[in-house]
Amino acid sequence: MGTKSSDNGHSAGAVAVDDPAKVRNVVLVGPSGAGKTTLTEALLASTGVLTRAGSVTEGNTVCDHDPAAVRQQRSVGLAVAPVRHGDVKINFIDTPGYADFVGELRAGLRAADAALFVVSAAEGVDAATVALWEECAAVGMPRAVVLSRTDHHRADVTTGIAACQAAFGAGVVPLYLPGDDGLVGLLTTDDPRYAEQRNALIEGIIAESEDETLMDRYLGGEDIDQATLIADLETAVARGSFHPVLPVCAVTGLGLAELLDGVARAFPSPLEHPLPEVTGVDGIPHPRLAPDPDGPLVAEVVRTAVDSYVGRVSLVRVFSGTLRPERPVHVSGHGMADRGHEDHDADERVAHVYSPLGANLREVPYCVAGDLCALTKLGSAETGDTVSAPDKPLLMTPWRMPEPLLPVAVVPRSRSDEDNLARNIGRLVAGDPTLRLERNAETHQLVLWCMGEAHADVVLARLRAGGAEVDTEPVRVALRETFVAQSKGHGRHVKQSGGHGQYAVCDIVVDPLPRGGGFEFVDRVVGGAVPHQFIPSVEKGVRAQLARGLQAGHPVVDVRVTLVDGKAHSVDSSDAAFQTAGALALKEAAAAGRTALLEPVDEVAIRLPDDHLGTVLGDLSGRRGRVLGTEADTPGYTVIRAEVPATELLRYAIELRSLTSGTGTYTRRFCRYDPLPQSLAARTS
Repeated sequence: MGTKSSDNGHSAGAVAVDDPAKVRNVVLVGPSGAGKTTLTEALLASTGVLTRAGSVTEGNTVCDHDPAAVRQQRSVGLAVAPVRHGDVKINFIDTPGYADFVGELRAGLRAADAALFVVSAAEGVDAATVALWEECAAVGMPRAVVLSRTDHHRADVTTGIAACQAAFGAGVVPLYLPGDDGLVGLLTTDDPRYAEQRNALIEGIIAESEDETLMDRYLGGEDIDQATLIADLETAVARGSFHPVLPVCAVTGLGLAELLDGVARAFPSPLEHPLPEVTGVDGIPHPRLAPDPDGPLVAEVVRTAVDSYVGRVSLVRVFSGTLRPERPVHVSGHGMADRGHEDHDADERVAHVYSPLGANLREVPYCVAGDLCALTKLGSAETGDTVSAPDKPLLMTPWRMPEPLLPVAVVPRSRSDEDNLARNIGRLVAGDPTLRLERNAETHQLVLWCMGEAHADVVLARLRAGGAEVDTEPVRVALRETFVAQSKGHGRHVKQSGGHGQYAVCDIVVDPLPRGGGFEFVDRVVGGAVPHQFIPSVEKGVRAQLARGLQAGHPVVDVRVTLVDGKAHSVDSSDAAFQTAGALALKEAAAAGRTALLEPVDEVAIRLPDDHLGTVLGDLSGRRGRVLGTEADTPGYTVIRAEVPATELLRYAIELRSLTSGTGTYTRRFCRYDPLPQSLAARTS
């Protein structure tokens, strides 16, 4: 994204829309390989936006303009492809189908008012697509189904429709079927061969009608007029309870006109989609807004990209008001500090407003509520930020993002690469809310938390494209040390080299505490053997050595250190001397006693289909996991709660996906430290 042009070789330029009722925002979702990008290309060509449709295999499609997408031959980010159908502007939002890029998918769902599920007629419906359908259903997102790749030699439209009905449930009904010459519209045909399917469609539409007399009239033999049926179809689709199925073929053009007509006539406009909740930047709730072009300005950055020519490009959905060029705006980002996005507020100026067509930016005079546009050079804008009026800044409730669970440790190859890495990493994190940056002070590693291997591959490729040559190394888990039995230590720090000397002696007893006990320091000195003013110095030295670690170099936890005796000199004793003596005493106690390594243990919650329950439970056992219990979730799904060592979870994001055919998800949180088994401890040391 980032090429500025009025048409850039395309046959149709961009035109601004004045009325939100004339906008349709439709996100294309579905598994990788279902043909979403190919379908988008065909729609662009059929409406005259392109003179010729591009090809995924040739790497020249409008939506897959990212070099990583061209290399992998699959979408890695969302892209917007606007078309005109009559007087309606349709923003098709193409999203990746691969699970690693679910953040881009969620951003597309946020920007859209309806979802078009693209399912291959040759492959059927996979479990991940069913899970996404259920997620859309939970938030009431209107949905329809496109049965793609109907020209494939294994394609079977009837079987494909049946598979969609079995996977997605009630309300999935074909609106068109292949006929002798193109598609047959079931609402308009009187061909007796389609009477059964037509009746099923009409009954499905009437069942969702607000006119309670309509079903009785229909069953009584009355012929319901098409205008009524189409109006009720639009109502049912907008309500999210009725889901038409349309077979299409991007190669032959079958069904493209019908799809455009169905989206324009039956899909909801922004006026029918409730807006997300809005607050002031101080968190005080704001009355719910409407998609009014004359209302207060509220827009949201749904994607951020950095282009080498035009800089930062922000893809924006305008929810209220109108964005105009050469106007000041306020950019707010709150609530993402745990992802490395600190809260920020800044006043900026919009120089130009563009209509995006993949990477191509076509300048428009304004962007009204309900439409999508691109803004350049908003220096503080990050994905998820709110753009509003400076005199009344507002903040939209952020959408839910999955937690990145695959850590990748990166190392710059040279000093210049280190500088380039520091310069580029912030841009990547700003644009990708599913990427988390961690600078681990204990392991001294720079760790990028990604969604999976494909996501990590894209992130590393973008870093290298920015001039930062980096390598990866195994991620190290920060361990702890502790004492397993009582031990005694003697610390003597005596130096006489002329002038002011150093003199401090202390004796300590170290006792282990229960897990989570932390650190305790006890003073049991009698008779003033250690002067009162130097007792805090001993504690300070002990604490510093605990932080530095002992035999294995890891921080020491869960111990009680008791100062029992010592000696001081009236002239040579000092704070620094007793700090050193305290540290030496702790080292001697560790050398004379028994210590052990502790590893972090996380509590995980794994959500998966019941069919994979046994496999995942067996795998957890092999990871030294302790299952706390299972509980039923939505129908067909179970949640496993378990405690698993963090060292066993480094690649679990990938392995769980493999075990569950891409349907399992999990969350994790730190629980406690437990002793590391002796066999693993010997390998670690």
